[in-house]
Amino acid sequence: MHKNDHSPFSAWDFPLALVLLTRLPVPRLPATVFARQSGATWAFPLVGVTVGAIGAAVGWLAVTANLPPMAAATLVVLALVATTGAMHEDGLADTGDGLWGGHSAEKRLEIMKDSQIGSYGVLALILSQLLRIAAIAALMTGDVLTGLIAACAFSRCLMPIAMRALPNARHAGLSHSIGVPPIAAVCAGVAIGGALTLFLIGVGAIVPMGFAALAALAVAGIARVKIGGQTGDILGATQQVSEIVFLLVLAALT
Repeated sequence: MHKNDHSPFSAWDFPLALVLLTRLPVPRLPATVFARQSGATWAFPLVGVTVGAIGAAVGWLAVTANLPPMAAATLVVLALVATTGAMHEDGLADTGDGLWGGHSAEKRLEIMKDSQIGSYGVLALILSQLLRIAAIAALMTGDVLTGLIAACAFSRCLMPIAMRALPNARHAGLSHSIGVPPIAAVCAGVAIGGALTLFLIGVGAIVPMGFAALAALAVAGIARVKIGGQTGDILGATQQVSEIVFLLVLAALT
């Protein structure tokens, strides 16, 4: 089975997506399953629901314990980071360093590959997580449970779109090894992510969804101009930026 296997859907796709996007314990999968990584991208929003539900549960416990909203929101973000192994946050930091720290596409890609973090990466992490915590704190007294789960799900259905729309800029790394998602997987992921978001929040989700999609489009456009495509770091940045924008807009409308 080739890594770009285009067979429609498989029962293995969800656990495979969990392996790709989280650090949650998953039973060992058959080696042949990893040949269809690109086809499993439709399940990314389901992973978002799982990650968001864990964070929402922590938030509910924190609110039940009468913790201040900012403290509760910080614990929620800690749970999200622990669940994913901070892979998306790491991608955002590397994207900040690379896209603004180099003067050519080759140098930017070299910086993004470097495991050390620079000033742009530090600032990207600090400012983004402050906004993330503040948005979740604002939702603590209202729609934190459904809003957080929706944000996590919808932001992850945007990642396969970037994988499909942009060429791989490095021709190496996790994004390259996964391959180009089949159009059926991309469409199914968007349909699932959108439907889940509307189910959780209702028609009020349309505006946050629109702004989150625009944020993802902006990240993709900048990446195309500066490095000629996408990498795993760009995908992580896409998830983080779109999730945070979704939460901020939802908080502003609540």
